Amino acid sequence: MGTILPVLVELPESDFAVQSPYDVPVEQRYRYDACTGVRTFWVYAGDKPFNNVTTTNPRTEVRLRGRDYSSGVWQFEGYGYVPSGTSGTSVMQIHNEDAGAHATTLMLHVYNGTLRYYSGAAVEDGIYDRWFRLNVVHDVGASSVAVYLDGAPRLAVNVTPSASHYFKFGVYVQHHDVSPRVESRWRNVAVYTKPY
Repeated sequence: MGTILPVLVELPESDFAVQSPYDVPVEQRYRYDACTGVRTFWVYAGDKPFNNVTTTNPRTEVRLRGRDYSSGVWQFEGYGYVPSGTSGTSVMQIHNEDAGAHATTLMLHVYNGTLRYYSGAAVEDGIYDRWFRLNVVHDVGASSVAVYLDGAPRLAVNVTPSASHYFKFGVYVQHHDVSPRVESRWRNVAVYTKPY
């Protein structure tokens, strides 16, 4: 992979805001092991949304709070793990503040063992039951996103500009090929940036 962006963004635990089904305690869908640093996210296909006013699908995700950005180059880095059987879920996304049809700049979905750009291009086959290093680099000014997996370039796309963006990771049920239960695990999540 290319060089890591020069500025590491400090991420205190308070920045890791968990969104999970509103009708069950968070600890029934999310676990953080402070000894290993592993965050485990799971949700069931029939779960409620994260609040009682949205109609979105079930999710248990971290929204990196207070780290919204509108310019520069930003990089998400994390080690992810998806257990076999998980399908039909987003495991990482760049969310934006576009009020139109597309509220995301990027989503990485898992379908039947393949990590995909939304429901389209394959980013990595054979994703199940192994730790992988994911790097997602968003150049806001160039309206481009690059995805690296275990240091190798896997995807480069042009994206629609938006006023601001932020990173999310965990599980968020999608619209097809959904397993009854979806899960992902994450550790060593970091954010880097480089101003213009």
